[in-house]
Amino acid sequence: MLQFSLRRSSQSFKSWKISSSSSMVIGTCHYSTSTNPSSLRVRNLIGGEFVDSQSTATIDILNPATQELVSQVPLTTNEEFKAAVSAAKQAFPSWRNTPVTTRQRVMFKLQELIRRDTDKLAKNITMEQGKTLKDAQGDVFRGLEVVEHACGMGTLQMGEFVANVSSGIDTYSIREPLGVCAGICPFNFPAMIPLWMFPIAVTCGNTFVLKPSEKDPGASMILAELAMEAGLPKGVLNIVHGTNDIVNNICDDKDIKAISFVGSNTAGMHIYSRAAAKGKRVQANLGAKNHAIIMPDANVDATLNALAAAGFGAAGQRCMALSTAVFVGESKPWIDGLVERAQGLKVNAGCEPDADLGPVISKQAKERICRLIQTGVESGASLMLDGRKIVVPGYEEGNFVGPTILSNVTSDMECYKEEIFGPVLLCMQANSLEEAIEIVNRNEYGNGASIFTTSGVAARKFQNEIEAGQVGINVPIPVPLPFFSFTGSKASFAGDLNFYGKAGVQFYTQIKTVTQQWKDLQTQGVSLAMPTSQKT
Repeated sequence: MLQFSLRRSSQSFKSWKISSSSSMVIGTCHYSTSTNPSSLRVRNLIGGEFVDSQSTATIDILNPATQELVSQVPLTTNEEFKAAVSAAKQAFPSWRNTPVTTRQRVMFKLQELIRRDTDKLAKNITMEQGKTLKDAQGDVFRGLEVVEHACGMGTLQMGEFVANVSSGIDTYSIREPLGVCAGICPFNFPAMIPLWMFPIAVTCGNTFVLKPSEKDPGASMILAELAMEAGLPKGVLNIVHGTNDIVNNICDDKDIKAISFVGSNTAGMHIYSRAAAKGKRVQANLGAKNHAIIMPDANVDATLNALAAAGFGAAGQRCMALSTAVFVGESKPWIDGLVERAQGLKVNAGCEPDADLGPVISKQAKERICRLIQTGVESGASLMLDGRKIVVPGYEEGNFVGPTILSNVTSDMECYKEEIFGPVLLCMQANSLEEAIEIVNRNEYGNGASIFTTSGVAARKFQNEIEAGQVGINVPIPVPLPFFSFTGSKASFAGDLNFYGKAGVQFYTQIKTVTQQWKDLQTQGVSLAMPTSQKT
């Protein structure tokens, strides 16, 4: 069997994965082939060096559109994990004392290099994860925005100062780095999520151990290489691969002070409870069931276009994907127009130029999505559009699920209770805005919710009463830019400080408060009274 890896132009990025290959073409997608499986092993990054793991256990990374082998990820040994943490710990004293302006300059250079190699990153993401090249470029760009935000750390990390809080006494607070921090990443945004984590952490002065998803680690490895090219010192960023054992090691290691996680509720709550019990800080973005309420006064065409894009983009594999549309009153007949738009979307391999949505990540993911669709049908939902049996010519082995629409869905159905994480849009009905808000608020998740309306009164009522961390008004995917924070709530988030923005800086730093006095103390006697701010 041939092993495939996407051909990289200009720079080969061979330090993290050895590859001696020849090229071939499938469809319009360019690949390179290798007959030596060991050459496809992804390396760890420990102390500034890409090193081959001594583990004999590996996980195969398969192209979701072809099922061909892309690379093999080692299950990092305990000793290798400890070496990565040790490297980060050793690098911390010097890095924390590096001027913030110097740390910022590394981020300035990193954002320049990411822009230079966006296409290489996008091709790797498409090969490993399956999303379209255009969507993969967006994946990179949204992460790049966080890097740009980190370039302002000199301002973001400022403390506070009050002079003469008492007679001759000043008090000020400073934000200091924590030490070694760690990140555990999901498969759906191979570039964006790592860039949510390590750029903010290291620019605050911390060092970092990153565990990419075992399903698509390539983008993280490329970003690490770019970070070192940008001037990040050895040991400041380390990367280890694996699954449950590595995650538990991260939770338990006494030298790791904080953990960032994005992924499922099951894994996230395990990490949160286990790490918090060890005294670690945790920020965990978890599952979602994002709703949109459609009012009868909304602009029909703009709303339906937004629903189709938000529901089926990235094959529904976004934590902020729109999974449920609640049609209020006379807007219910609009579902037919939504079906027409979904039918016009092109399902194809992500590398094909006409693709609107690519495959889902794995055979197992496809099977789960199809099962949940079937539970909806068996529970009484109407199958308006069925994408389960789609076959893409030339990619017959791909994990494809076409746009699927279920209407007459109720809140007691399994397809509604579970996060499907596929290109499936559930349609519900409500008689009023109040009833629609109640439907949304009864759901346990609180990542995001949107309303489509031309009424300012309805929009304000929705904004005030909806129980979701991120609210969209005529915006289907209300993910904020990095000057703000990603503010999921309820069962969609565990922790108290969210990703990036001011909260992200607070998460990766601790406050130290200093009270100082520089007056002549020789004439003062001994006083055992509680100090106060009264003039003495």
